[in-house]
Formats: sequence, structure tokens, C-alpha cells
Amino acid sequence: MLYALDVAAAKGEDPGAEHAFAGVAEHFEMPEAARAFARELVDQVTSKLDEIDAHIAAHSQNWRLSRMAAVDRNILRLGTVELCYTDTPVAVVVDEAVELARRFGGDPSPGFVNGVLDAIARSRSPAGGPRS
Repeated sequence: MLYALDVAAAKGEDPGAEHAFAGVAEHFEMPEAARAFARELVDQVTSKLDEIDAHIAAHSQNWRLSRMAAVDRNILRLGTVELCYTDTPVAVVVDEAVELARRFGGDPSPGFVNGVLDAIARSRSPAGGPRS
């Protein structure tokens, strides 16, 4: 869904998160709790996009967001929201994001996503140590 919103924005379109969510969700069966969590994450990304992108930009050396592959950029946005605004354990966030990058991104995507999210997680934990 984040990818769909990002691609639409690049074309100068704004389908709105509600419309995009409905369009994507109709192609997937998922339990209501999973659907609600997904919706919460999308809402957080769209409402805090500038802040999230600033975290990513600060931790992705030599890469501007505009130069990143759309898939990688949106996996990083999703992972950053989970790292910064949920209680999901860091290892779970990073592992799931890397798996998404492996499945939907290019060959360098898993390592890139892992490196950026690991740097964000380390910057957000006390004394740079692991967060739960």
C-alpha cells in the first residue's frame, strides 16, 4: 500500500490513503487484527512522513530518498515507523523488513534495508545498545 501511494505521488496523483488501502486490501485475506495493525502503520507513515524520511536520510549514507528504489524506500518507512512508534522488538522489525526486501527488492535490497534499519535502531536505543 505504501508503494502504491508513493508511485501515485511520483505521478502527481493523490488517491488518498483510505482509497489505496481499500484497493490493496481487497486483494488479500487477513484477520481483522492484522488489517487494523496494517492500517495503523500506514496511517502513521502518511501522517509522519517528513519525520520518518528524516530518520532514513540521516542513516542512509550517500543515498538520497529520491534515489532509492521505491520498494526499498517504503520498506524502510514501514520499518522506521515500527522501530520508532511501536513496541515491536527490533529483531522482529529488522528480520521482517529484510524478508520483504528479499522478496520484493533487488539483489542489494536486503543488505541495504538491514544496514539502514540497524543504524536507526542503534540511534534510538539507550547508549547505542540493543532495544528489546
